[in-house]
Amino acid sequence: MPKTHILVIRFSALGDVAMVAPVVYALAQQYPDVRITVLSRPFARTFFDDLAPNVNFMAADVKGEYHGVRGLNALYRRLVAKQFTHVADLHSVLRSRYLRLRFNMGRFRVEHLDKHRHQRRQLLKSRRQEEREPLPTSFDNYFDVFAKLGFPITNPQFTSLFPPEGGNLNLLPRAIGPKLSWEKWIGIAPFAAHEGKVYPPELMEQVLDRLVADHPKARLFLFGRGKSEDRLFPVWAKKYPQCTIVADCTENMHQELILMSHLDVMLSMDSANMHMASLTATTVVSIWGATHPAAGFLGWGQKAENAIGIDMDCRPCSIYGQKKCKHGNYPCMYGIAPSTINDKLNQILKTD
Repeated sequence: MPKTHILVIRFSALGDVAMVAPVVYALAQQYPDVRITVLSRPFARTFFDDLAPNVNFMAADVKGEYHGVRGLNALYRRLVAKQFTHVADLHSVLRSRYLRLRFNMGRFRVEHLDKHRHQRRQLLKSRRQEEREPLPTSFDNYFDVFAKLGFPITNPQFTSLFPPEGGNLNLLPRAIGPKLSWEKWIGIAPFAAHEGKVYPPELMEQVLDRLVADHPKARLFLFGRGKSEDRLFPVWAKKYPQCTIVADCTENMHQELILMSHLDVMLSMDSANMHMASLTATTVVSIWGATHPAAGFLGWGQKAENAIGIDMDCRPCSIYGQKKCKHGNYPCMYGIAPSTINDKLNQILKTD
């Protein structure tokens, strides 16, 4: 009888894939004799390479080498050679459904993600806070897939990708340097994929201004890579010498995760950086506009009390934040006072 070998499929964006790591870790810990292979896009390797002895990672460029039906057929042939016994589709989109179809035809044991679309529609229709019934978290949905495969997970123990003392700072460039005993390290990730998930930069600068005033000896690390970051980060770094632009002094995502593991707090949008920081056991203050934690996307181990948003009858207007604002000016974001964010950050920094 072949050894049990589970294929876990999750392509998608950075934050979505990061949310798989705590669940796969819990699965690996509870079933140490089961082999687990995570199939994802190449960038995700850093989340899984050293996660557990019985976890492997397999990269698939589904927009290049394995693009289209012909590419997916080639990928399927490669996967079959690995002798999987079970398949967990944690994505349930067109690509993974096609692979799922092929595996079902091959009489593998296959289960897939329930996205609770009806409950999502109900959440978006809700107009009062008391009507907003929280959806199962993404983590719960992943756990359910493995339970249906015959591998229920109880009492998951994941804390961090790194030891309690954090990742090895000696692996970071000299521009980061050691963390002095009296220093506070604060991460700031002010952008996201969609406008409805971005706190207005002019208000974020007010947050920065008060942070520097309240913590003049703190170091502020600006996380994120993109056109908005390239435009604003140099301006902020020039105005506030305490700021370090992370993309300018780290070489890869693993180094960013090491740095995150030493932060006293991370300020983030509903974005990949929230999930990455969550994988390092760092407390995250998250800002929510068009989206809402009730949709199930709060970071692993994060507290709802640290998720900042305002109650509006039109919020959430979107599960993923991609819809245009019906008011045109995102009052869900502009209505959050910078002082509210600073007060939350100071509360955490004082108790750290």
